[in-house]
Amino acid sequence: MLSCVEIKEKLNKPGLKDAIGIIPYPETNELENETSASIDLRLGCWFLTFTHKNVGSIKLHKKKGEVEKIGSLVQEHYLQFGEEFFLHPGAFVLASTLEWIKLPLNLGGYVTSKSSTGRHGLVIATATGVHPGFAGCLTLEISNVGEVPLALQPGSLVCQLFFHRVSELKGADTSSFNCTRKPMLKTIFLDKIALALSDKKHDS
Repeated sequence: MLSCVEIKEKLNKPGLKDAIGIIPYPETNELENETSASIDLRLGCWFLTFTHKNVGSIKLHKKKGEVEKIGSLVQEHYLQFGEEFFLHPGAFVLASTLEWIKLPLNLGGYVTSKSSTGRHGLVIATATGVHPGFAGCLTLEISNVGEVPLALQPGSLVCQLFFHRVSELKGADTSSFNCTRKPMLKTIFLDKIALALSDKKHDS
């Protein structure tokens, strides 16, 4: 795992193969005085909420060819800086980081909540993985596990990103979540093993 000093060194190597890219550029001078091994990230302006009207359930995994209208399941919200998004107890929302992240091929990462906000009931999805070569704004899966509504403000510090070294890969992350700046959903398809097990059940 990279220390704050190592994170600063890689942030100060723009254009080099093993550099970390973050825009807006973070306050690296503060990293020298930190004894932790992460960098704080800010909440962006885009939010994605699920619409519950006329939805009995969501089929999580689908077979190839099954049609899903993702747009009918979610609603997009854009907040300006200074505005607030109210997350009620038990509610869930997809958001994104303000920062655009670019990782080299020899570094991975994971995102966790900040303990200061977590103690108020705000939970970011546990250990969201960031693959080597990823570029884009990170999607945050945010829940309120507390007992009172929480006012979320774009631009505020909400999570922390840890970095760890990996064996260098031959290519960058090519998932559909790469190079995005808004939170998004994608259709999840059953893999060949799940399909075979499903067919086996019907045969029996």
